[in-house]
Amino acid sequence: MSRFQRSETYYKLRGAAMRGAMHTLLHLRLLIRWMLFSLLIGVLLGFIGAAFVWCIGWATGFRAEHKWCYLLLPAGGLLIVWLYRVTHDKHDRGTNMVLASLRSEAQLPMQMAPLIFVSTVITHFCGGSAGREGAALQLGGSLAGIIGKLFRVREKDQRTLILTGMSAAFSAIFRTPAAACVFAMEVGCVGTMQYAALVPCTIASLTASFVAERLGFPLAHYEILEIPELGPVTAAKTLLLGLCCAALSILFCVLLHRTEHLFKKLFKSRYLRIVSAAVLLLVMGLLVRSEDYFGIGGSIIHRAVAGEAVWYAFLLKMLFTAVTLGGGFKGGEIVPSFFVGATFGCMFGHIAGISPSLCAAIGMVALFCGVTNCPLAALFISAELFGMESVPYCLLVIAVSYLLSGYYGLYKEQRFFISKFADEHVHHKTRK
Repeated sequence: MSRFQRSETYYKLRGAAMRGAMHTLLHLRLLIRWMLFSLLIGVLLGFIGAAFVWCIGWATGFRAEHKWCYLLLPAGGLLIVWLYRVTHDKHDRGTNMVLASLRSEAQLPMQMAPLIFVSTVITHFCGGSAGREGAALQLGGSLAGIIGKLFRVREKDQRTLILTGMSAAFSAIFRTPAAACVFAMEVGCVGTMQYAALVPCTIASLTASFVAERLGFPLAHYEILEIPELGPVTAAKTLLLGLCCAALSILFCVLLHRTEHLFKKLFKSRYLRIVSAAVLLLVMGLLVRSEDYFGIGGSIIHRAVAGEAVWYAFLLKMLFTAVTLGGGFKGGEIVPSFFVGATFGCMFGHIAGISPSLCAAIGMVALFCGVTNCPLAALFISAELFGMESVPYCLLVIAVSYLLSGYYGLYKEQRFFISKFADEHVHHKTRK
C-alpha cells in the first residue's frame, strides 16, 4: 500500500470514528433527556399512585365495617355524573380516550386525572364492582400529557410521554414494574410494540415502583400451593384451560360492551342510567346474599389461588362488573378479569384433577391476555405475581388465549395491526 493510500484510509477511518462519536453524543443527549422526564414522571406518579391505592384501601375497609355504605350507591353514582358534568367532561371516554391520544386522535383533558381519582374512590366506597387499572392508565396518561404541554415537547414525544405516564401509574398501583412497562407499549396497537418508549417507560416504571415501596406498598405476590411436573397430560389440561379462558374472555368483553349499550339505549339521561345501575346492584346483592362481588374482590382472588372458590363466582363477578361499569360508575376491568380468571381456573382445577391453586393462577393471566390482547405483558405479570416456576404453564395458556380470543377486547380504541392468524398486516378495530 502506497503512502497516499495509507493516508486516504486513515482519513476515512478518522471520519467514520468522528461520525460515530457524534451519533453517540446525540443519542446520549436523548438518553439524558428521557431520563430526566422519566424520573420526574416516575416520582410524581409513585406518590399519586400510592395515595390512590391508600384511598381505595381505606374506602374498602370503611365499607366492610359499615354496611350502610352500600345504600349510598345511588347517591355516589349521582355525585360521579355531576362531577363530570360540572367539569364539562360529560362525554368522557375513559381509557379509550388515552389510547386514542396515542394516535393523535384525541387530546387528554387536564381534569381527567383528578376526576378519575375521585370517582373511582367513590365507586369503591359505595361498593361498585370495578378495578383500579382504568384509573391508573387515565391518571398516568393525563398527568404525563400535562407535563408534556408544560415543557412544550413535540407531538411525537408527547405520545411517548403518555406511554411513560401509563407505565408509571400502572407500576405504582399494581406493583408489577416489568409488566407495567411492557403493557403500556403493547396495549395501544396490538402486534406492534412502541420500542421508542422502552427507555422512558422502563425508568419511570421502576422509579414509581420504588417510590410506592418506600411508602409502604410491597410488591404483589401470590403463593401457588402446588405446581405439578409439566408432562403430556398436564400440558393437555393446561391447553384446555387456555381454550376455555379464551371463550370466557370473549364472553366477558361482549357482556361489558352490550350492557353499556343496553343502559344507554334504555336510559338517555346519565343520571337515571347510573341510579338504575345502582339499584340493580343492590337487588343483585340481596339476591346472592353475599358481599364478595362488590368492590375489588382481592380476598376472593387470594382464596382462589389457595384453591377455594365456589363454582359460580366467575359468572356473578362478570354480571356485577358489567352493571357497574355499563351504568356509568368508574374504575377498571383488569382486576375483575383477574377475579373471573382465578375463580374459573380454581373450579377447572377441581374438575380436571390438576392443582386448583395453579389453575387459578394461570386462569388469571389467561383472562388478562384474552381481554387485553397483551401476551408479553401477561407473561411478565405471571413471572412477577407467581414466580418463574409457573411460567411454562402460563406461557401455554397465554398463547392459546391470545390466539382464540380473536379481535375482541376491553378497549374500543385498541387497534390490531398484525393479524393473529397469519403473518400479514391488518387494521382491525376491537369487536364489541
